[in-house]
Amino acid sequence: MAYMRLGDLLLSSGVISHEQLERALELQKESKERLGDVLVQSGIITEQQLIEALKIQLGVEFVDLTAVSIPVELAKYVPRTLAKKYCVVPVKLVRDTLYLAMSDPLDFIAQEEVKAASRKRVIPMIATHRATEQAISRLYGSEGTARVIEEMKREAGSAGLDIVPAQLAKDSDSSEGAPTIRFVNSLIERAFAERASDIHLEPQKGEMVVRMRIDGLLRRVLTVPAELQSTVISRLKIMGGMDIAERKVPQDGHAMLRVKGSEIDLRISSMPTVYGEKIVLRLLNKTSQLLSRDAIGLEGDDLESYQTLLRNTGGVILLVGPTGSGKSTTMCVMLRDLAREEVNIVTLEDPVEYYIPGVSQCQINEKTGMTFAGGLRAILRQDPDIISVGEIRDGETASIAMRAAITGHLVLSTLHTNDAPSAVDRLRDIGVEPWLISGALRGVVSQRLVRRICPHCKRAYHPASDELALLGLDDAPDLVFYKGEGCPDCHHTGYTGRRAVFEILMIDAPLRRLITAGASADELADEARRHGFTTMRERCRDLVLRGETTAEEAARTISSTIES
Repeated sequence: MAYMRLGDLLLSSGVISHEQLERALELQKESKERLGDVLVQSGIITEQQLIEALKIQLGVEFVDLTAVSIPVELAKYVPRTLAKKYCVVPVKLVRDTLYLAMSDPLDFIAQEEVKAASRKRVIPMIATHRATEQAISRLYGSEGTARVIEEMKREAGSAGLDIVPAQLAKDSDSSEGAPTIRFVNSLIERAFAERASDIHLEPQKGEMVVRMRIDGLLRRVLTVPAELQSTVISRLKIMGGMDIAERKVPQDGHAMLRVKGSEIDLRISSMPTVYGEKIVLRLLNKTSQLLSRDAIGLEGDDLESYQTLLRNTGGVILLVGPTGSGKSTTMCVMLRDLAREEVNIVTLEDPVEYYIPGVSQCQINEKTGMTFAGGLRAILRQDPDIISVGEIRDGETASIAMRAAITGHLVLSTLHTNDAPSAVDRLRDIGVEPWLISGALRGVVSQRLVRRICPHCKRAYHPASDELALLGLDDAPDLVFYKGEGCPDCHHTGYTGRRAVFEILMIDAPLRRLITAGASADELADEARRHGFTTMRERCRDLVLRGETTAEEAARTISSTIES
């Protein structure tokens, strides 16, 4: 095949039109960038389409960097600085030939510099820019991790494993270069970079497995040799102000860190297991921007109900759902929308996850007697207009909150129930009188988080009968569902990011009468549906039909409302 210019190749294959090519060429004259980059940056083609064209034009092999395992030892042939400068990463070494993944295989200067540094013959391979950056991070992070682990082994061998924790305690403030400290720091930095909410360090037979929770699901990232387990755990316990000598009793601690300019509140929990202490770290970004109503998924009828609830000057608004369903984030969005100069807002939180301007935020500390119930009594003496209680855990807290609401305060709180109507049953179970519930409760917001389909590998298909049955739909020839096939951008999961899905129960006069009469959650739901109440199942079905999430993800969410 004769060589074709990139523009002609894209034109002949029908990817772009003559008008788009002319526009891109004009932009290229101004920017002086390569035509391919101009086409991608202007949104005329995707990066994947550019790669497909370059494969044909240059005869360069494409490599999916998320699907290959790059040997750690290859890092020595291409210095980290060189890899980052040119966005290149070594993939494999065959005799004296180094295969080099590049986002720009036309960058001959990069090839020559790698050739000089490695003293190897270089064969370019093409990869997406994002995948190459991620591979660089993994390779050089792994190379760094591997080196640190070897240093930790040498340190343990020379000092003795029983001495290392004490040494860590002694040097915790001064030994920033100590291998164990650097290892823990790099682990936290990686979790922050990958938007992980939690880090799990799980002792097993012969090793300690490290997993991170990303987009709600745990992902294995690395293993630590069993002989280094105690040093890593000791370092984390020191950071959290915990007792390193106590290994048979669960402990809690926390630390404040600064990672890449962001302030991180690190919550640390230890639990003894048969192979040693398991550590779970919860990362709370204190300086992150609060999400907007649109960003968390409030739209349409849900947004109208949300705005109606916030117009109340008294009463109780409850947010319900399991742990990790986004209740705290939604609460913060509510408080931000309510915050005004003329109102006094006071919160009780455990822990304080976001800092909200104009709001007085109080931290629960049960050791000093600062409980939700005790703190709520104190708040009522602070002339509040709006009160936020992080969680209603017992009947005492619930009763105080309800009584505060009927005396003219707006109270926001969370409760662990599986759906909105069940919140009433839960309040009765913990001892709140039905008349008090009906008088105080204004609305219940139930929510879950669903994963979004990756936009880069999103594909349409005709759903199977079992998928339709699950969502309560009838088959139709033109009915289309969507799913992600898996690509480098989503780490082959088919999903990128999450959004909230809601069911909002507005407490009106008919529901108040039923609550006072002791009606069940099912009876409340039936009455609410007669007046337009939309269930979580229906909301999930709408998201599937709109192509925002998959039938599989919707099924997982629906089942959680039944089983949780």
